[in-house]
Amino acid sequence: MTAITPPHPHGWLILDKPRGLGSTQAVAAVKRVLRRAGYGKVKVGHGGTLDPLAEGVLPIALGEATKLAGRMLDSDKAYAFTIAFGTETDTLDTEGEVIAASSDRPSRAAVTAICAQFTGEIEQVPPAYSAIKVDGRRAYDRARSGDAVELASRKVAIHSLQIVGGVADGADAVTLLATVSKGTYIRSLARDIAKALGTVGHVSYLRRVKAGPFTESRAISLDNLEEIGNGAPLEDHLLPLEAGLDGIPALTLDPESAQAVRQGRVLSGMPQSDGLILAMAGSVPVALMEVSGGTAKVVRGFNLVDTAE
Repeated sequence: MTAITPPHPHGWLILDKPRGLGSTQAVAAVKRVLRRAGYGKVKVGHGGTLDPLAEGVLPIALGEATKLAGRMLDSDKAYAFTIAFGTETDTLDTEGEVIAASSDRPSRAAVTAICAQFTGEIEQVPPAYSAIKVDGRRAYDRARSGDAVELASRKVAIHSLQIVGGVADGADAVTLLATVSKGTYIRSLARDIAKALGTVGHVSYLRRVKAGPFTESRAISLDNLEEIGNGAPLEDHLLPLEAGLDGIPALTLDPESAQAVRQGRVLSGMPQSDGLILAMAGSVPVALMEVSGGTAKVVRGFNLVDTAE
């Protein structure tokens, strides 16, 4: 008897990425598990790189949800991170060589005050060991080759910054929780906070607790992922495509309008306010559309069918 191939999945798997695993490796692991589960070749992508030394929320887009991966890259993120005071490394984390040391340690009051100082829009110089390209080469490749790497500062937004748990005066480390905009480097934030406190420091622990609308409460471990490959239901962990569009209003279309949108046509006479909407045909996402002046144009179309039909 020929095995029946299940329909290709479309939506989001939220991985709780362990330390030591790269984002590309995580995508490869999902592809391998889906093949083993009988889904065949599924389009898979991630919604925001997480360094191998970091752990936590890594959104994995499947099928048509990969069309939204770029939006996830632009979304706000939240991180819990520990600054180890006393040494700064060239990589600004535990992997690098020590380049500066200090015996000074901040008071709790100073750390509390500095959180307010670093909240809002700030200027930040990215780490030399980053993926930013300089004259066509990654900054980390230049740094590893011994080249001097000078990166321009950039504006980023720190939406919130607070101490996690207790910290005594003169403590060797502090753990903070930050919600930040696209392009923020937590390693740079830790470096700059330590310097503002009159000492030096590096990141000794980093966990992403939120990426866009996805939180760690929905994240699954690699063990959970492997269970899918062994026959556990994928749908127990798969979030719908529209879960990545939290906060964008949905608009249900009649069949004629839905067909027009699938053909990429413009809808006019729309009463909705300007901005993004999610066009739906019943329970099926049809397209992400931009409304402007009563006219709606397709931003991203989704090739999905109603499996209930």
